[in-house]
Amino acid sequence: MNEHIDKIKLQLEALRADIELHNYRYYVLDNPTILDAEFDQLFRELQRIEQNYPQLITADSPTQRVGAAPLKAFTQITHRIAMLSLNNAFDDAEVEAFNRRICEGLSIDCVEYAVEPKFDGLAISLCYEGGMLKTGATRGDGNIGEDITVNLKTIKSIPLSLPGKQPPTLLEVRGEVLMLKADFLALNQRQLTKGEKEFANPRNAAAGSLRQLDPAITAHRRLTFFAYGVGRNEDSQMPKDKHSDVMNYLASLHFPIAKECQVVTGLQALLTYYRTIGAKRDQLPYAIDGVVYKVNSLSQQEQLGFVSRAPRFAIAHKFPAQEAITQLLDIDVQVGRTGALTPVARLKPVFVGGVTVTNATLHNADEIERKDVRIGDTVIVRRAGDVIPEVVSVVLDKRPFDARVFTIPDHCPVCGAKAVRLPEEAVSRCTGGLFCPAQRKQAILHFASRRALDIEGLGDKLVDQMVDNAIVHTPADLYKLGITALANLERMADKSANNILQAIEKSKHTTLARFIYALGIRNVGEATAKELATHLGKLDRLIEANSERLQQIPDIGPVVAQSLVDFFAEAHNREVIEQLRACGVHWEEHEGKSVLMLEAAPFSGKTFVLTGTLPTMSREEAKEKIEALGGKVSGSVSKKTDYVVVGTDSGSKYDKAVSLGVRILDEEGLLTLMQ
Repeated sequence: MNEHIDKIKLQLEALRADIELHNYRYYVLDNPTILDAEFDQLFRELQRIEQNYPQLITADSPTQRVGAAPLKAFTQITHRIAMLSLNNAFDDAEVEAFNRRICEGLSIDCVEYAVEPKFDGLAISLCYEGGMLKTGATRGDGNIGEDITVNLKTIKSIPLSLPGKQPPTLLEVRGEVLMLKADFLALNQRQLTKGEKEFANPRNAAAGSLRQLDPAITAHRRLTFFAYGVGRNEDSQMPKDKHSDVMNYLASLHFPIAKECQVVTGLQALLTYYRTIGAKRDQLPYAIDGVVYKVNSLSQQEQLGFVSRAPRFAIAHKFPAQEAITQLLDIDVQVGRTGALTPVARLKPVFVGGVTVTNATLHNADEIERKDVRIGDTVIVRRAGDVIPEVVSVVLDKRPFDARVFTIPDHCPVCGAKAVRLPEEAVSRCTGGLFCPAQRKQAILHFASRRALDIEGLGDKLVDQMVDNAIVHTPADLYKLGITALANLERMADKSANNILQAIEKSKHTTLARFIYALGIRNVGEATAKELATHLGKLDRLIEANSERLQQIPDIGPVVAQSLVDFFAEAHNREVIEQLRACGVHWEEHEGKSVLMLEAAPFSGKTFVLTGTLPTMSREEAKEKIEALGGKVSGSVSKKTDYVVVGTDSGSKYDKAVSLGVRILDEEGLLTLMQ
């Protein structure tokens, strides 16, 4: 019987070691070597054996990371060596003074430093006895912390036991528990889905998760650990020379170490590291609030000693705060290039993220309601890098009695047109697309784009100049331009101006589908514009159609129909359209085609693919002719393709058509087929 138990013990030891190795590769190295399903199979096998032999369950088994009963309260742990905090530096001058003190204290001219990111998390202490995790505690007041051992065991990047056949008698590892940015976003999404309060930032989320009395809750919220040093230790293998060697040793024991840790020499190298990490700050997977400089030599650290509650040999060089508290004075509404109405908080000036902030985005009406933001509130503002500052949350304890609820206006504050919010959208939008000054540049660029009126040469920079110089206010003004007005613009000679005028003149002859698309109506793309033109035949029918009539057209649902009705309900939009017609913009109209007529069309049910350059037609013209006869034009060749129309330089689509036996036409063959 004993022989059988010994065999099971060996099996369990091997299985546990294998699982912990895979945990290390997944959670620390971010380099898994087996599939999740294979890992799950190993874990279930461990659970099965332990259920059959509960007397063989050990404290360091991977199955014990979650399983302790909820605590009634945290007990206290006295740290073997006090967990001191660091003094802070907030500018280059304070770092220079720190370096000078170090050099003077050591009587040398240049010092080697170990440098690392300063994590924005919770400092903790992990004590291993005989290689087994015995206790884990918060820093607390530096001398006494809270015993959170059961919660720390749920963090899979923390080893439950140390590798090697001769583990240290005692090893205290110190580091930071935090929540990665991706895990923070996922947690808040789950909170939102459950209708529960979201966390303000990753640090708050980590603190709230780590101090749960129920370790199962901690386990459900994915936390991460990074080591940054050691406390008390009785370890013959512990490096004695340099802090950087200590960190490499901890990494060999499977403790996660920040990849950004470096060794540098001298003051300028410290400042360069600070700026390099600052530039990468927003791209890092975790939140940091500065960097830490430590004298690398352990003997020099001992020589420098401590002052008050901080070491002389180390300092934290802090980044400018990314969050600050201020008062929300008012809420304005800005109108974007696409007509979106965005509420903007007007703030009492506050220094945050290295700049003075007076405005912050509130995103949309739903966000204002969710965060319960009111005019007059005291709010927390966040600014990260070049990201637009945002209002994170409200300090409800400081809400004044006269705080006012804000409501998004139902009319555009710029042009006065009706503002509507469609059922599937989070923002309200101005319906005055053709005349609203806030949307002017976007409307003109879209109108002139290749798939709309196709005015060659009319790009962003030229449109910017036209609008900024008040030459063009609506798309109709393009057709009233003269050479003098254009030639006076920057980098616009007579020849260039003439080319633009010729392109504008050429664009007057278009199709109804292109014209509808060019109007830039919300939710009306190319395909929808073609359906409208095909079924209605005339622009006036579209302008006069109600929602019920529009929804009779295939693929036109209530959202698109309402967008069309709202757009044409604006008198100013109709006025711009009439001006365009008066300027000579025209197209062929017809009586419209019913579904039955389309089904009887010559190319009904036929799929074409166009490839290469045709002799006399552009591919866009060929596409329009095919679709006018009821055909469909696809971008790829398949067994369902009926015809591939080829020109010169046809490429792989021709080869695929040959291999599939699809009928191939040249331009002449296509024209013959059309006849």
